[in-house]
Amino acid sequence: MAQQRACQEQDDRASKVTLSTMRLRVLPPTVLQDPRMESLNLDRNKLKHVAGISKLGNLRKLILSKNEIADFPEEIQSLVHLEKLELNQNQIRVIPEGIFSCLPRLKHLRLSNNRLSALPKDLATCSSSLQYLNLSNNLFRAIPQAVLELVSLQELYVQNNTLRQLPRELFEGRPLKMFKANGNPLREPPNEVCAGGIQQILSYFSQLQNCHVEEDRRVKTMFLGASLAGKSTICKSLKQRQVVLVSEEERTVGIEISEFHIQDFTFLFWDFAGQLEYYVTHHVFITPQALVILVINFQKYQLNNGIFQELVGFWINNLFMRVPNSVVLPVGTHTDCCTEEEVEEKKRDIMSKIQAMLEERRANLAHFINNLESSEESEFYVDQWDRLKEMESCTLTILNLVPVNCTNYWDIKKLETTILEHVRNEEIFPNVIRVLPPVYKEVEAAIVDTEQSEGTAEHGIMDLNHLLSEITRREHLSHLGTELFRDILRYLHRIGLIIWYEEIKQLESTVFLRPAFLITMFKILVRYRLVQQLESISVDLLVGEHATIRDQSNWVWTFKSKAMLCQRAMRALVKHQLYLEGMKDVFEEMVGHKAQKGKLFSLLEHFEICLEVRHAKDLNPGAREFVPGKLWETTQNCREAYYLFPTYLNQSEEVSERWGGDHLEDLHIRAYFSPEIPEGFFQRLMVKACSFYSAHWIAKVTCLLICSGKPLLIKENNQKGYSYIELRSRKPAQRTEFQFTWDFFMAIIFIIRKLSEEWPGLHMCMKAPCRTAECPAEFFWPDVDDKNTVTKEEIKTCGTCGHRFRTELLLPKVPSDLEVPQPPPPAHYYVTSYGTTSFGPSSIHVHRQSILDK
Repeated sequence: MAQQRACQEQDDRASKVTLSTMRLRVLPPTVLQDPRMESLNLDRNKLKHVAGISKLGNLRKLILSKNEIADFPEEIQSLVHLEKLELNQNQIRVIPEGIFSCLPRLKHLRLSNNRLSALPKDLATCSSSLQYLNLSNNLFRAIPQAVLELVSLQELYVQNNTLRQLPRELFEGRPLKMFKANGNPLREPPNEVCAGGIQQILSYFSQLQNCHVEEDRRVKTMFLGASLAGKSTICKSLKQRQVVLVSEEERTVGIEISEFHIQDFTFLFWDFAGQLEYYVTHHVFITPQALVILVINFQKYQLNNGIFQELVGFWINNLFMRVPNSVVLPVGTHTDCCTEEEVEEKKRDIMSKIQAMLEERRANLAHFINNLESSEESEFYVDQWDRLKEMESCTLTILNLVPVNCTNYWDIKKLETTILEHVRNEEIFPNVIRVLPPVYKEVEAAIVDTEQSEGTAEHGIMDLNHLLSEITRREHLSHLGTELFRDILRYLHRIGLIIWYEEIKQLESTVFLRPAFLITMFKILVRYRLVQQLESISVDLLVGEHATIRDQSNWVWTFKSKAMLCQRAMRALVKHQLYLEGMKDVFEEMVGHKAQKGKLFSLLEHFEICLEVRHAKDLNPGAREFVPGKLWETTQNCREAYYLFPTYLNQSEEVSERWGGDHLEDLHIRAYFSPEIPEGFFQRLMVKACSFYSAHWIAKVTCLLICSGKPLLIKENNQKGYSYIELRSRKPAQRTEFQFTWDFFMAIIFIIRKLSEEWPGLHMCMKAPCRTAECPAEFFWPDVDDKNTVTKEEIKTCGTCGHRFRTELLLPKVPSDLEVPQPPPPAHYYVTSYGTTSFGPSSIHVHRQSILDK
């Protein structure tokens, strides 16, 4: 069978054999009889050994990825012509000495996703040839000495190990172009420096030379919890070292940021508002490597699952998904309103329910993993299995709950002592210490001094070059170069001290010295009771925006019915807030005017919070013919731009009417999420999708897209234990149309998959429901590779009802028996930050993909 399905391409000089996904347990004898073979692909099989591989002495490329190999195949040392070797996603613990010294031509070595903690010394003998090395997802505590001797290395990947330090020599004397080390508890250089790439790392080590290094002990501390739980009271009481009671009128709107020092530790406090409306923007600022203080109102807490889910479970679930390795300290407030017995009872109930959530998550992941392992075609699910195993290794660290009476200073002091004890524990916070060159701390101090000076505006917005000139006025920083200054700014941005979005064209020269101002901008438009804010706009503000009370009534009606705000309404809302806070000087810069968008709109679109909907009048019949490369002649007298905020949508009648109801014959797939679909995920998906497909209709949990006259329905169902996003399209009338239809599906699936990467603890899998009416069975999608070739089977049989279906009705596949006289050219996908693509009739080649790198 293996011989029949093997794909062989031969010419006069070489032979290439592919035996992928064949369920092989041994190498077929006929394969070992071809002495001309130069390439052998055996990935996604069940091989534990590759006995006889030494017979293929001409091999240049050997792929053994995604098998069951535990012992490194020593016969590989006979393959002296080998240039590319891949053994990733196996179970290898040790590589014996004497292998690599026999492979003088080896250029490419992939060993990721194994159980390696060391490498043989003789890997250094590949010094002049090895250019690519992938050691990610292993157990390395330090960079092996042999790696430091690989002077020709151009790409090195060491993500998700347990590295604490990177040696300077690693970045010297070699043509290294790509290096990734995220997912390690790095101190020197810190992860925030490594995220800047090789040049920033080199700059960091350059600054470390011949100077006394400094250890920075800084902890980003995020206060989360439901509204009126007491987050702001605790935050301000800790900072001021006295009881500070915050009234309901003074509660947090959006996010408030402040800094606090305890002994030799610096805490950057981020106080998040608890209303659900704000969570659409919250997740952007919830980052890993932070202490999360989950504040729970004991006065409101009751011993039932509903209240637990509202006050505790919601936040734990979102932390699971967003920052699965974070540390959570639950804090019970308003204990003065409860008896001692009630406090203890509620504490036990909360901790036991949180532990039950942890156990349920572990059990669910084990169940998913077992399902894949027990499948008869487990080789088709290796990537999904690896992802689940990676998630299984991550878990929230839940510290013991601390009850606090916020009116009692000694309780506040007790909480402070508890926090300090935890952050000093290196097992809990392995990377709380960062080794920094003195110039990093000097620039930080100068920026803080500038931010606090009387000459700095209240909003703290400063031009990049102006900030540099302010910093270099100080004698000890007068020689600070532009590139080093930018590197340090990037570091300070990543730790949350300042905000600099250099990747946004309109904001690349703008630094927000006070991140809280940026949150103020968000909270104006993404906030609790926005309708009341619209209704309270004064007549003077309306007149200033050339609007009337009737216009205001239209704004309110449009927002209530369509979740849209026009540019004038948004200007009025922002003007009201900025003028109220004495920041009128920055108004035009933030909101812009008709000819140019302000910085606020760039931010809202960058984070996919809203979608511009511009209604134009009829086409201009007198316009010149458009010529590619020349300026587009826009239609004159366009109507005012509107911005759609999907998070405020409610009604769905128009989408349902346009769609016309589900049909049994529809092509129909579901993306399942565990534990649930994150808050704001579906809204961001709609913004991304609709920014490309100009013909669309949107409701709260449904979205209808049209491409070349073909409809695609996207629907959200977010129930506990049954959370999925459903995609539906009409069954193609002609078999030649299947390619286009599946291309349409896959464009949306790519966006969903890319978005889900922002939630590392979120499990997603694709399924296609059985096409038999009333049959509850579903077909699991195997791994999707770069070419989207999911399966080679022509027929799929339902294991529940026994009915058989053509594969193209369930999975992205083109019918194989189409009689096409000449193969069409391949479809080329150009994926932009909003999923922009172009369609074609054949297979997919990704040319550029940056759906989301923020």
